[in-house]
Amino acid sequence: MYLCYTDIVKNKKKYQQNSKKRHFHNRGQKHKSKEQNRFIEGIITISHKGFGSVRTKGQDDPIEIDHSFLRTACHGDTVKIVLHPKRSGGVQTGEVVEILRRSKKGYAGILEKENDTYFLIPSDLRMYADIVIPENKLNGAKIGQKIFVVITDWKDAKKAPIGKVERVLGQPMEHNAEMEAIALEKGFSALFPTLVENEAKEIAKIGIIESDLKNRRDMRSVTTFTIDPIDAKDFDDAISFVKLPNGHFEIGVHIADVSHYVKLHTALDDEAQSRGTSVYLVDRTIPMLPEELSNGLCSLNEGVDRLTFSAIFELDHDGKIHKEWFGETVINSNKRFTYENAQEILDNKKGTFYQELHTLNLIAKKLMKKRFDEGAIILEQDEVKFKLDDKGVPVSVYTKTRGDTNKLVEEFMLLANRRVAEFMSSKKKGIQGVFLYRIHDLPNKDKMSDLASFLKKLGYHLKLKDGIIPSEEINDLIGKLEHNPLRDTVHTAIIRTMAKAIYSTKNIGHYGLGFKFYTHFTSPIRRYPDVIVHRLLKEFLADKAIPKEKWFEYEHMSIEASNQEKEAAEAERASIKYKQVEYMSKRVGQNYEGIITGVTEWGLYIEDKVTKCEGMVRMRDMKNDYYVFDKKFMSIKGQKTHKKYTLGDKVKFKVKGADMNKKTIDYEII
Repeated sequence: MYLCYTDIVKNKKKYQQNSKKRHFHNRGQKHKSKEQNRFIEGIITISHKGFGSVRTKGQDDPIEIDHSFLRTACHGDTVKIVLHPKRSGGVQTGEVVEILRRSKKGYAGILEKENDTYFLIPSDLRMYADIVIPENKLNGAKIGQKIFVVITDWKDAKKAPIGKVERVLGQPMEHNAEMEAIALEKGFSALFPTLVENEAKEIAKIGIIESDLKNRRDMRSVTTFTIDPIDAKDFDDAISFVKLPNGHFEIGVHIADVSHYVKLHTALDDEAQSRGTSVYLVDRTIPMLPEELSNGLCSLNEGVDRLTFSAIFELDHDGKIHKEWFGETVINSNKRFTYENAQEILDNKKGTFYQELHTLNLIAKKLMKKRFDEGAIILEQDEVKFKLDDKGVPVSVYTKTRGDTNKLVEEFMLLANRRVAEFMSSKKKGIQGVFLYRIHDLPNKDKMSDLASFLKKLGYHLKLKDGIIPSEEINDLIGKLEHNPLRDTVHTAIIRTMAKAIYSTKNIGHYGLGFKFYTHFTSPIRRYPDVIVHRLLKEFLADKAIPKEKWFEYEHMSIEASNQEKEAAEAERASIKYKQVEYMSKRVGQNYEGIITGVTEWGLYIEDKVTKCEGMVRMRDMKNDYYVFDKKFMSIKGQKTHKKYTLGDKVKFKVKGADMNKKTIDYEII
């Protein structure tokens, strides 16, 4: 996702010479080395007030960038900065000298006109400059419409950026316009290039032919089914089940063989790689692959032959693996289950494939117990879901809880992912090459210390061991808080303490799952890294190795895939937040019950118990008393009434207002 990949400094040498004249006087070799050390790369964060900060390894505190030194850098950009000499007792400051990677392809907002000049007012409050649009670049846009604009020229920080209208989205606050704006700002579009669409249609038209079945293990006569969300449109994983004469079970994890259709160096592959992932907004899926493949030929639909890539295990009742096999297969799914109707069969102890589901569930529980015994951490949270009317307006909000069938599928997918990674990391047949791992680093020790202090304020004393709270203590605490109003607050604090899971060719294990080896193999319809893993596994099974000179390409792909995953997650969260604000904007004056989820010197954050809509009670609006913030006990206390509000307290509140532009909700305590 590159927006006008601008070299902010045309003559880098000249800039460095000027910088040297401004800040340094010693012209010796030692001085030159020090100057080079003053250049640092990192991702810049822009505040709503237009100031920047950059966090980098080796720096405890962020480097602050004054607005005048941003040099057109925008929020999320990867930048190169030069450090200013640090004054005693002062903060470390710096300035941007080069933009290495733009985080955004463009900006959504409202088209305005003033003095014959058209310009975009960005919806992103961290974009500190309006974008000027020449009249011949309006693309039919009208004043007041919601549009998406790409910056075409912005070399001079003293001048406004120049852009062009790439898409007219509709009217502000219109459901479809706002959802499209969220997706486009993160670089995702539901539209595919014509060449990509044509390739997908041609592949779908050909379908499965006899030569495709050659050398594939035929699993079409084996009991096989999918279990997915009720609103799922594509099915990329299925489970097969056979009871063996020795009392063991042959359980197959069958994954859509996307790499059979999406070949390297095709338009389809280039597009899938550039997208990196499918995106799931509140009302739509923006797929990584065109519908002909994602919902059609690659989807493991009920009652049709499908090409798959499988991990097949012989397991006993305790989930111990006795044999395993990886390879290309063909399946025909007997049944499409939803999580809900599969759960109903388990609960009622009767129905289609009850015995198979029951046995799979028992084994999944054993696999889960073993995983947590070996150090996995409970990180899952309930999903927020919306019921929308025909205009996209939310009429209800609810949380979707995870039942046994969700966990059943998850455990067998985890098993396949882990065993594929372990298999690829072995020195089988003397072949060892590049592979794409899913890694999760240990938490930062300072963050862990902060978490321990936070929990102590709530009355929970968790001890640090080598700077880390042991996973069993974290899980034990979450278990104890099962019916406690503080559970979600504590769980969120724990998740924020954790490092982010990423893709990498260098394995360090997966801390959160407690696995030494882990990858993503099970979702190639919606994740490009899984397609890469399939290709590498096929090469490995064919006794081929990836040349070492190609390894750096896979490391680059892993970095890009991690970035794209982050953008997709932010788009999904933004769509949820928008709908939560919209939902509460229609309920101003109504009363609710909630939990205090945050206490600050400027107010209280309260989360509605049912809808999880979080809003703020501003301290300045609490007119009945003068409240003082107590950081030590995470509370505020009234000076006259001595009324105290503490993190985790249950409160009744009223919706005071909602700002759709700022995506904020204001509450008032009753």
